[in-house]
Amino acid sequence: MILEYKVREGAIVPTRANPSDAGLDVFYNPPDPNVTVAKIEPGENKMFPTGLSFGVPHGYMLQVCNRSSMGAKRSLIVGAHIIDSGYDGEVFVDLHNIGAEDQFVERGAKIAQLILVPVVHFRARQVTHDLYRESITISSRGEGSLGSTGDDGAVTESYAEPRDRDMLGQIHPAKTKKTTEDWQPGGF
Repeated sequence: MILEYKVREGAIVPTRANPSDAGLDVFYNPPDPNVTVAKIEPGENKMFPTGLSFGVPHGYMLQVCNRSSMGAKRSLIVGAHIIDSGYDGEVFVDLHNIGAEDQFVERGAKIAQLILVPVVHFRARQVTHDLYRESITISSRGEGSLGSTGDDGAVTESYAEPRDRDMLGQIHPAKTKKTTEDWQPGGF
């Protein structure tokens, strides 16, 4: 797919470091040529101009993602994430300093990566009855949240989720044991 973009004068074009990389790297490109660095204090977030505008087609969005090195080494993570189809203004990257030290971002530094993502358009419908009345899911999780899919992780033959079964429909041995001591990988 071809994605058209415009570049403000003096800005760095987006790049892909390797042909197989999912995202295009984008850079800090302040419009004022005299600005060489931006400071982000701990707990602060700032919007960083990229100097780029994209023609995102209908049915897609650009997702602004963290660069691993920015998050792991510098504690700078992306805040706002979505660039909708139809927005043709300049892309700004919202960086948040989650660390304990001031961070400095130099003009021309890679600050994020953009990934083109398909969007499934849907219409939300409010209901008064139980959700999944028409059985549109194979899960029986209901309102259960973190860690709610089983007290001990054991699965009985009478009730086994499809994910607990192998290709022949048999329950995976690890799912029927009460503890890890009862099960050894590969039959050891």
